[in-house]
Formats: sequence, C-alpha cells, structure tokens
Amino acid sequence: MSQFQEEKQEHRLELLRRKEEEDSVRMLADRYEISYIDLSAFPIDLDAVGIISEDRARRAEMVIFNASGKRLKIAIRNPKKEETQTALNALTRDRYAYELFLVSAHSMQHALEAYQKTSQQEVHESGAIRVSEEKIAALQEEIQDLAAIKDRVEKTFYGRTSDALEIILAGALAVDASDMHLEPQQDAARLRFRLDGVLHDVSMLPTKLYTFLLSRIKLISELKLNVHDRAQDGRFTIRIPRKTGAQTETMEASQEMNNIEVRVSTLPGPNGENAVMRILDPKSINVGFEDLGMQPWIITLMAAELARPNGMILNTGPTGSGKTTTLYTFLKKIHTPEIKIITLEDPIEYHLTGIEQTQIDVEKGYDFANGLRAIVRQDPDVILVGEIRDTPTAETATNAAQTGHLVFSTLHTNNAAGAIPRLIALGVRLDSIAAALRVTMAQRLVRQLCSHCRIASPLTPELSERIQKELAEFPAGVPIPTPETWNIFEPSTQGCTFCSGMKYKGRIGVYEIILNNEEVQNLILKGNVSEFDLVRAGHKQGQITMAQDGLLKILAGMTDFAERDRIVG
Repeated sequence: MSQFQEEKQEHRLELLRRKEEEDSVRMLADRYEISYIDLSAFPIDLDAVGIISEDRARRAEMVIFNASGKRLKIAIRNPKKEETQTALNALTRDRYAYELFLVSAHSMQHALEAYQKTSQQEVHESGAIRVSEEKIAALQEEIQDLAAIKDRVEKTFYGRTSDALEIILAGALAVDASDMHLEPQQDAARLRFRLDGVLHDVSMLPTKLYTFLLSRIKLISELKLNVHDRAQDGRFTIRIPRKTGAQTETMEASQEMNNIEVRVSTLPGPNGENAVMRILDPKSINVGFEDLGMQPWIITLMAAELARPNGMILNTGPTGSGKTTTLYTFLKKIHTPEIKIITLEDPIEYHLTGIEQTQIDVEKGYDFANGLRAIVRQDPDVILVGEIRDTPTAETATNAAQTGHLVFSTLHTNNAAGAIPRLIALGVRLDSIAAALRVTMAQRLVRQLCSHCRIASPLTPELSERIQKELAEFPAGVPIPTPETWNIFEPSTQGCTFCSGMKYKGRIGVYEIILNNEEVQNLILKGNVSEFDLVRAGHKQGQITMAQDGLLKILAGMTDFAERDRIVG
C-alpha cells in the first residue's frame, strides 16, 4: 500500500471516529434534554469567548461561543460537573441568560483554541471591560495628539474589533476627551472626539469596522443588538488596574481598580445608528470650591449662602456648561456627618461618597415630582434636584426650601436673570419664589489657553480701547485690574505636546449671580418682572455678567477674546 493510500485510509478512520463521537454526544444531549452542536464548523464569537477567563473555561469545560446582549450560547461537556455549575451560577448572578449546548471533546478543544486569538488582558464582566494598564501606559507614551490616535486606529481597520475599540477608548483617555462620536456616513463612519467642549475629527472608519464596533459597544453596554430603529441608552465601565507593586491584578480585586464609567447613547439615522460614548471620569468632578473659577468676592458670597440652613440656589445654563460639577462641589463643601443629603438625578453620572443619590425611573412612577415628594419624607437637610422641568417639581422644590431644607437645582435659561421669569412661567406662586429663593446663578465653560505654548498678545491701541470700554461698564465696587497688571495672551499657531496640538488645555467656569435681596423680592412680588429689571438689580448689587467675568480671565491670561466671545458673546 502506498503512503498516499495509507494517509487516505487514516483520514477515513479519523472521520469515522469523529462521527461516532458526535453521534454519542448527540444521544447524550437527548438524555440530558439539552441541545447538541458541532462547533468544528461553527463560527466562534471571539468577543463572547472573553466573557469568562480561559482558566475558568478549561476547568469548567465550557465555552461561551455566542452572545447577544445578556443572552449567551454556551458549549459544555458535562452539565452535572461541579465546576460547570459553579461557573453557570456566577453568570446567573451577573444577570446573564443562557442556552446550553452539549459538545464533543473535539468541539470543546476547537472552541478553547479561540482563546489564543483573544488578548489575555481583555477580561470581561457584566457591563464592564478591563483595559490593560500596560497598553494604556504604552498608548499614552505614543499618543501626543489626535493625529497619533488616527494612525493607531487606522492600523486596526482590518484587525480585531476589540483592538480598535481599546485604542479608541485609550486614545480618548490619553487626550482627556469627554465624548467619542461614531457617525455613519454614506460610504464610511466618522469618528470624532470632543476635547474641552469642541468636536475634532479623528478618522473615517470603514463601514464594516463601524458595524462591528457598534455591535461590540451595544454588547458591553447591555443594549439590544437587534434594535436599530429607535434610540437606546446604556453604560459600561472601563476598569484600569492601579499600580500596587507586586500585587496580582485580578478583576476580583475591585478595590485595586480605577473605575471609569462610559455612558452610551445610540440614535437611528439615514446611514445607520449614531453612537456617542461619554466618559464619566471621577477626576473631572474632583474640583475644590475655590477652584471652580469664581471671582474672590463671589466665592465669599456663595460661601455665606451655602452656610444657610434653608432656601433655594438655582444654577442655570445649557447642557455641558458645568452645572452638575458646580452643584456637586457645593454638596462636597457643605457635607458633614451631621447632615443628610439626598439627590434626585436623571441619570446618576458620578457617585459621591456619603451622599444618598437616587435616580429617576419614570416607568415605575419615580419622576422628579414624585421623587421629590418622597425625598422630603426622608427627613433630609439638603436636597439636590437634577433639574426643574415642570410645575409640580418647581412647586415642591420651593415648598421644601421654605420648610427648613437647603435645595439645589438647575434650570435651562440663558442667564441668571432668566431663572425667576422661568419659575413664574411654570406657575409657582410669587410669594413662594420670593420667600424660597436665595441665589440664581448662571455659568459657562471657556477653554483655557495652554500654559506651555500660549504667546503674549501685543497691547495695541485698538485692543486697549476695547478693554477700557468694557471695563467702564463694570458695576461700582468691583476691583478693576489696572493696565500694568494686564497679562494678555493668545493661542500659539501650532500647539504643543502638552495640549495635544489643540492650543488650549482644560476649561474654567465664567459665572454670574443675582442675590435675592429686598429689591429683587419686590420685583418678584409685582409679578410682571422682566430679565432687564433683574439684570439691573444685579448690577446694583455689584454683580458682574458672565461676559465681564470672561474679560477678567482674559486679563489674567487664562483665555482669549475669541474663546470668550464664542461661549458668551
């Protein structure tokens, strides 16, 4: 018999043995009343495989070969094996639903080989992914600007989806981006990062990669993969190990992890679903009261108002203007073990130690109005209402401020003066507003010039005249900087590595406040109060506008006219 014939016969015998093994397992599956599958010809979902570690998979003789949201398809060898049951119970606790499939030893070995194609650093839990500390460190060394991120992302165009997502996330963290936008176009998908409030193009992604990325993002943020015609919201956690010497880095050692929440929103469009991932890094709200950017006299006034036992402080401004950070800073300023603070938020974005935070759930009847009524019955000293949106919430909040509670909340108005007409328009009684309100404030965030590459701006006669004209409109009593103290800068032409070529680095608040003094109360009680009247009352109090606060920050070298005018006019 020739060597070829021997090899052919051996191949036939191997196929026969395989068939006998698969037939045997098929009969066992019928006995156990579970499904049977031959994975040797079935595509293995590499992202699903990583939901449990390779070590656990081998000990339990089980592999997750497909995942759709929280629904899993799992291959097992023996449903009665103790380690298999332990692993399945752990998935149940993580709120997974699963379907079991009995497989042969050959199928199981084929499935386990998928782990060799996955990164050992990428271990997954329910709604969380772990990003390798080493990869983050390496990327932060390599990434100096958006061009470097573009280069790294484009190298993954035809590689693994999880590699592309990891680079996008690590790149966003490296340059301190607040949001990542995936926007499908007709022939590609645009990737953009928001840095210091401004969107920047990163790369155009192939449609196929965008499709895989979208599915991957939906999977880890617990969104429905088969829903494409309506908006969805979810979130996941990036878990980055802290450096703790020789300590073993494991997912179980949660106290040794830096947890960064990512909020995900998808929205259907003509070319596919738009996806936005917002990074909720706890360090972004780690701001001290004196570091918010308020002028010294405003800090003094607000500290006095925060020391009051009751009343309402309203902060106004558009989405993304820093209102939440400011109110959280107020809470941290007044928080002591002797007082109880309860918040009502939609959603809870950052977790504050020692403060009771509750989240709106409209489907269960826990909206702002009902939630606020429930909170008042919990005997709090301080209440934070995420936003006043309707009449019942406005009325309950003002009543709470009159009955011994210090209440913080937000409104969507253009300036501090607009808050009072807004409350009146919502139907709140005039005497309640006059009695409850303590301060209305407004804020915006302006980008700060990069301190490493900003350049001095020449003080031309035209520029000096412009500044003097604006300073002449300041209220009496406000300390006006003299020309010899002006420290005016403008952005560099190229940027630098410190600011990732953006010319700006970080943002700071510009503020205006109006105190509810006797004159303002009289205006409220008249009923027909205008924003103009309230602005004039604030001017008499010696309060500056956001634009004037911006000018002071320009003269201090923090920002420039173009940025101030872009944000507040």
